[in-house]
Amino acid sequence: MPKLKLTKTNIDRVRKPGTGTIIYTDTETKGFGLRLTNSGAASFIVQRMIAGSSKERRITIGEYGAWTVEDARKVAEKHIALMRDGIDPVAAKAEAKKADEAMAVTLRDVADSYMNRPGKLKPRSKDAIERIVTTVFEKWEHKPIVQITEDMCRTRYKEMAEKGLHGDREGGSPGQANQAFDILRAMLNYAARQYRRSDGKPLIQHNPVEILADHKVKLKPRTSRYIPKEKVGDVWHTLTTHRATVALEKERTSTDLVMFLLLTGARLEETASLQWANVHIVDDAAECRWRISNRKRGDDVWMPLSSQAVELLNRRPKVENNPYVFASFSARGYMDQPRGALDKVVGAAGSHLSAHDMRRTMTNIALGVCRIEKFRTDLLTGHKPKNEDVTASHYLDTENLTWLHPEIQQIGDWIEQQGRLAAAKASGANVVALPQRA
Repeated sequence: MPKLKLTKTNIDRVRKPGTGTIIYTDTETKGFGLRLTNSGAASFIVQRMIAGSSKERRITIGEYGAWTVEDARKVAEKHIALMRDGIDPVAAKAEAKKADEAMAVTLRDVADSYMNRPGKLKPRSKDAIERIVTTVFEKWEHKPIVQITEDMCRTRYKEMAEKGLHGDREGGSPGQANQAFDILRAMLNYAARQYRRSDGKPLIQHNPVEILADHKVKLKPRTSRYIPKEKVGDVWHTLTTHRATVALEKERTSTDLVMFLLLTGARLEETASLQWANVHIVDDAAECRWRISNRKRGDDVWMPLSSQAVELLNRRPKVENNPYVFASFSARGYMDQPRGALDKVVGAAGSHLSAHDMRRTMTNIALGVCRIEKFRTDLLTGHKPKNEDVTASHYLDTENLTWLHPEIQQIGDWIEQQGRLAAAKASGANVVALPQRA
């Protein structure tokens, strides 16, 4: 390759169309050059071996005219210094770009990547994460995760634990706060493994959620989180009164949903998404049933309905073009967070309780009050009985449980009776509960 002292005068002199492609190497800066094409176009380049390898790298700096010789030489000298140290400038630039992109990764980006891992999460788990990202961490959703600090975590956790999601819940939502930050911690740990800084270190070098280890509210053991039997009547009376007095349909829907949870012992996600097509109400009370088609485990199953649950469903309005029993104007089309009614439950029960605690309450009523055997209670709550024998596994109908109608009716009757006692006491009557007949 011919040599040439790269100056404006010299470049203008040799820049002639029709001479073919020629590369001139600079006489002053080794590795710096000028590439001329047959059309007369000229571009500054850097070309040299990368130290410690047999790899030669050619990098185009820019077109002559758009770049001055002085500016192009400065860039060339930087590239040459890197190659002299055994660094490929092109690869280094790509890594720097990747690192810059990593620094801009938002909580929304991490959540999408975390949820869309093949075969890792079930739809309901994705729904829970999506709900938490868009509600609990709404203000952080589009913020780079490297900007999420320990102080931010402390402040938001305290708000949730003491005042609830929207800052208006008496007693706060410590359980929801714990769940939300457990999920955030998992997502940030995932981000630490998946994204790197320019120096190769993890993007998240210290998970800011860890600061909450000394601040998280210790909840009661799950087995003690249910409505005490002496408070069930107060809760039922409170919900019944609340539903009869509220003006907004969403409050009635919230109340009906919580009452249905208490009567059936079903999971919130199974109940909230119930569609009218999965409700079968006929004159024969023993054949009234509803189908769980969004089960956490197992196939679809028809569950028996007590007369109290049938009455509740019969009073539910059917919304045009909405298939859900507990319809709402949310994006999902159904109510999945009955906050208003749960607040009433908390007030009547005297302790913090979640929607899932209605399931625990029904189980305790079935086992501890109505003395329903555990095998049948397991079936009524959608659990697969442990130590299930051959007969139960291969011959018992576990897809249509209407044969358990007497048991679900017994539970509904007891709850309703307790509600009537509480209503009578609230009106000043002197009443005494009689023992329930077997």
